Amino acid sequence: MKKLTIDNSNSIQNQIDFEKIIYDIVSNKTVQQMKNFKQHYDTNCYEHCRNVAYCSYIICRKLHFNYVSAARAGMLHDLFLYDWRKRENGRKGLHAFTHPKTALANANKLFDLSNLEQDIILKHMWPITIILPKYKESYVITIADKYCAIKESFKAYMSMKRVQVLYRYAYVFLSMFILFR
Repeated sequence: MKKLTIDNSNSIQNQIDFEKIIYDIVSNKTVQQMKNFKQHYDTNCYEHCRNVAYCSYIICRKLHFNYVSAARAGMLHDLFLYDWRKRENGRKGLHAFTHPKTALANANKLFDLSNLEQDIILKHMWPITIILPKYKESYVITIADKYCAIKESFKAYMSMKRVQVLYRYAYVFLSMFILFR
């Protein structure tokens, strides 16, 4: 079985191509509003979507899948525009189950989406949302979404652990200062 590797020599060109693909999306004022909503700890919804979009772009490009649609749908997959931790906005049901439909409705108002892009957005929470994705790119986004969520959460956790260690050292230093004063 061939191992999947990412060629970093093309990383600058990949980044340039990726930016061109999502330019109209990230330039949109409604999409920019995702920056106002927390997603995972220190990561806002916009940053999370960019992370998922780029990760999916790289994987799909390497596998010769439709990387353009993967990048575009990845950027829109969480376009729900509300604080999912609060039960306001008249929202019914749990966020994990309902936000793909909200994101798809919002994305459809702003952009002309292909069937593939719609499937990616609607099914990105599989297997929580029971209906199977239709396309291989939808599975890539599903996996990339979980990977990025874990990575973002772990990064925040490690940051909190560093702060705890600093407090511990400060406590020891302060204790020594008081004792030997």
